[in-house]
Amino acid sequence: MPPQLPSSHSAFASLSRRRFLRRSAAAGTGLVSGILLSNCARNLVATEPVTAQSNGNPPTGDAKILYMYTWAAYTDDQLLQDFQDKTGIKVIVDIYDSNETMLAKLQAGGGDNYSIICPSDYMVTKMVNMGMLMPLDQSRLPGRTNLRATWQDPSFDRGNQHSIPNNWGTTGLTYDPKQLGFELKGWRDLWENTAPLTRKVSMVNDVREVLGSALLTLGYSMNSTDPKQIKEAYDQLVAFKPAIAAFMTSGWESQIVTGDLRVAMGYSPNAITLVEENPNLAYLIPETGSSLWSDNLAIPKTAPNPDAAYEWMNFILTPDVAKAVAERLKLGIPNQKGFEMLPDALKNDKRVFPDDAILSKCQILEPLPPETLALYDQYWTQLSSS
Repeated sequence: MPPQLPSSHSAFASLSRRRFLRRSAAAGTGLVSGILLSNCARNLVATEPVTAQSNGNPPTGDAKILYMYTWAAYTDDQLLQDFQDKTGIKVIVDIYDSNETMLAKLQAGGGDNYSIICPSDYMVTKMVNMGMLMPLDQSRLPGRTNLRATWQDPSFDRGNQHSIPNNWGTTGLTYDPKQLGFELKGWRDLWENTAPLTRKVSMVNDVREVLGSALLTLGYSMNSTDPKQIKEAYDQLVAFKPAIAAFMTSGWESQIVTGDLRVAMGYSPNAITLVEENPNLAYLIPETGSSLWSDNLAIPKTAPNPDAAYEWMNFILTPDVAKAVAERLKLGIPNQKGFEMLPDALKNDKRVFPDDAILSKCQILEPLPPETLALYDQYWTQLSSS
């Protein structure tokens, strides 16, 4: 991540969008000084893929085909064609809507034909502990040196032993400043305007993100295990419930554009791409901070074509490829050399590359004890079903 990156994902023009570097002046120094790289949970809803799909039953045995299981919109036709032109390997992409969906499929044996997956940081740790990821041969990853130092030793996978960082981003608020009627700096501004926002706000369909936003705004950790703090966050959300139209990770984009929604909580790549298409909209990271997430490339132990997986990893680690990904997908990239190649306008875009002032307030969503997760789920059920 940059400060601690986690899970959750941008799209191209035809897709809905999902999904730490300093500003350009600090591009040569180090990522965000506080980068804590850790685990995090995010559930993105898959949109239509931009390339051929295997329909869940990819064949095996062809060294010139790489089957990938990843989040929606992490690849586009141009990226896949460039890879095929360079390596002669065709990529077939299947998509999932959450880390848990991906894990369940691999556990059930339905993912045995995938040679590359894209788990979020917390899921990397979990899958390593479950013995599901192949240890990486560092000698086969010369492009790893293009990463910022922090990304070469993330806390969720020290020394990149089982994964290579792919991208990172934030969770924030998308809105139309002229239509809102008040200045929006963070969640407190929404809480204080619940009545005029009745049924005009959407929040992501993710218990950790939603309860975490309330915890953070109340001055607590997004990863709190204190039942009293969690209950206080829940109570705040109950008071705000009249303003919530729906809990949805995607699908809010068109409703923001038409004005049916006034504010939508969502992931930065989705939001930023939408804002660029609709200049009247804005993307805001709440002043109290938000979640940071990262997704990573890993090879399952059951991978039939690890050689092609290494080819993909090194391709993504190539500076000019990382640059293209940042420009087209509006994803934060951990590639230092690729970042240095970006135009100044993008380097200085705090929506994509927030500066230290806001990143220091952001957190990643870490794994929680089972008893705490049960409490979160209890409150989530009450909040989302009432």
